[in-house]
This record gives sequence, C-alpha cells and structure tokens, in this order.
Amino acid sequence: MKSEYIAISLEIIAEFLNDLFSVERFPLNERGGIYLASSRPIKRIGLALKPGEKFQEWMTAESVDALFLHRPWKLEIEHIKDNMGVISYHLPFDEYLTIGFNIRLAQVLNISKLEILGEKENRPIGMLGEISSQSFGNLCDRISKIFGGYEKVSQPINTEITRIAVVGAMTDLLVREAAARGADVYITGQLRQPAAEALRETKIGALAVGHYRSEVWGLRALARILQERWPSLEVVIK
Repeated sequence: MKSEYIAISLEIIAEFLNDLFSVERFPLNERGGIYLASSRPIKRIGLALKPGEKFQEWMTAESVDALFLHRPWKLEIEHIKDNMGVISYHLPFDEYLTIGFNIRLAQVLNISKLEILGEKENRPIGMLGEISSQSFGNLCDRISKIFGGYEKVSQPINTEITRIAVVGAMTDLLVREAAARGADVYITGQLRQPAAEALRETKIGALAVGHYRSEVWGLRALARILQERWPSLEVVIK
C-alpha cells in the first residue's frame, strides 16, 4: 500500500530550519525564516547564496516552487511570480553550516572529542578536536578537496597534525586559546592581520578556506539535509 503523499509547505520547511538552526538563540532581527510568504505546495526548491546574474532565468529554467536565499536583500520581489515563496537565513546559516561549530563539517573532517572554542552572545563560534595523525600538506589537500580550494596558509611548527581548531572568527585571543588547548592548526574563513602576532608567537599553523567557499559548502550540506528530511523533495543549487 502506498503511503499518502504529504504536501510540503513553506511554513513546514521554515519550522524545520528554525529547529535545525536553533534560531531562538539569535536576536529577533537575525533569526530569519519566511521572507516572502506563499501557499504554494513545494515539490522543488532552489537554493542560492544571493540573487545574481540571470537569476530570474535560472528560477524559470529550474521550475522551482520556492527559494532559499542566504542573502536576500537584492532580491527583486516584483519579479517573483506564480505565488513563489522565499525563505532566508543569514547568521544562523553561517554559524551552523559554514566555518564554526559545525557538526556536519566535523563529521566530514573526522574530528573526534569535539570541544567548543570561542563564544559569541552565548553561542559557540568554533570547535576543537582530534584528527588522525597526518602531515600539514595532507590536511591542506583534504581541505582543498572538501571546499574546492583554499586561500592562504601559514605553516605550523609541528610536522604531524593531530588536533585542529575550526573557528568562524580569527582574533589574537582565539588563536592563543587554540594553541594553549593543543591545536596544531587553526582553520578559518580568512586570515586576519590582528592575529598575525599570535600565529608567530604560538607557532600554530593556519589555513584560510575563504568565506565564499565555506558558504557554498554550507549550501550543499543544506541540500543534503533537506533531502534527508523529505526524500521526495527536489533540491537544486544555483
């Protein structure tokens, strides 16, 4: 006997993402959610970081029923037709699915004994843990395969890497804390000049993935999450 088809609404997806991102931890103006309401049943959803070149053509060609946008501010709402809904999450998406305390990324990197490193308004912004012993070159290759490249590196003093920090910010204090807690390498979005002295003094390595690369990885991770939750939902990425 076939199971009854349950229509997926914009509200249902937003409720799921609200729980996933634990949006109650964020200020009201940062929580995200439904950006443009719609009663249209959703069989196909498009994911994009932001509206860009030929965005309207892409929506039409992909025949999406709804959109997820990370940065929706330049969306031309007057061009959204056919009762199409839009969901948007900015800071919750960044903190949960890019560089930071990202459980999915920890699984991909095979980080064990996970610990929190750094907090912002009582929310974790980084993680620290153990990985299988490997050279810094091997770790860089692994990061490159996961994210499609990286921007900059700073060599560590340790030749074998067994403990890494993955943090959504880079400050002098955070680098020193990571080193004090045994991290061999500090992985982040961008290398920040105020932390340069801490890198030199602690001799911890650093690797900058690039903010855009981390967002693209997060978008792909979100596609997998949505399809795990609703196997019948078609998800396309811009």
